[in-house]
Amino acid sequence: MESMVGDRPAAAPTAVVTGGNRGIGYAVAARLLAHGCDVVLVARDRERGEIARTSLAASGTGTVRLVVGDLSTVKTARTTAETLREECGRIDVLVHNAGLWPSQCTAGEDGLERSFVVNHLAPFLLNHGLEPLLTASRARVVQVSAGLYLRGQADPERTPYGLDFHPVRTYADTKLCNLLLVPRFAERWKDAGVTVNAVHPGVIRTGLGDRRGPLGWLIKAAKLLWKSPATGARPVARLALSEEVAGVTGRYFHLEREQPLAPVATDAALAERFWDQALELTGVTAAPPPVRGDAGDPPAA
Repeated sequence: MESMVGDRPAAAPTAVVTGGNRGIGYAVAARLLAHGCDVVLVARDRERGEIARTSLAASGTGTVRLVVGDLSTVKTARTTAETLREECGRIDVLVHNAGLWPSQCTAGEDGLERSFVVNHLAPFLLNHGLEPLLTASRARVVQVSAGLYLRGQADPERTPYGLDFHPVRTYADTKLCNLLLVPRFAERWKDAGVTVNAVHPGVIRTGLGDRRGPLGWLIKAAKLLWKSPATGARPVARLALSEEVAGVTGRYFHLEREQPLAPVATDAALAERFWDQALELTGVTAAPPPVRGDAGDPPAA
């Protein structure tokens, strides 16, 4: 895999990876480092993030920085975006890897169900908040998705507040919300040289979805047969760096194969409702679509 960003070679592209302290995020960060990137890890827990940063830095193949950021509420996600703008002189790759699969419904101080924020609103907010940096570098944005979106039944009136919470389906619902907006961002960025794609990295052995009790034991036993995080990182890193997919945008990939989205994720009216709702819930006032090389002010939030 050649280290490329957009249509130009990058000696040291800067790659931001959310949820980069463990699982697929850590493996993606390691792979990006191996291909010449300087990596910025976003992790909620400072201690765990620093352990991951130190471990990755030991490879000696690039620089690794840590940004401590909580993506589980609109307020903290906005703060994370602001910190990234301050810390990053440029962003060539943005990997939305952070994800939450809760066993019970919990809401933040904003009254929003946490997985709805982490899986859907936080990437939306970061995309807007970091847009000037993404545009200036003609960046690639990669959304780590899930094949379970097929089972999603997202409802704009209920899903944001956990009113239809289910310990399995809510994960599918919130991933569907996010996936509905990938084509919208592709359309927004089409004249700016920024690409955005979603990828299901496979069924991977991580801590996502872990449970306590007998169900938890069964899940852990099943995970012994699942693929490693390093395997899951490959299709993510490919979209982030490979010249093979340069210029490709607004697509969904199952591993390394492009796959048409199921009808549930191509409902334009539903996508518009979730886009408008995300603007309202995050307080983002979207600027006009950027053009190539436009590094103006970020949208008001």
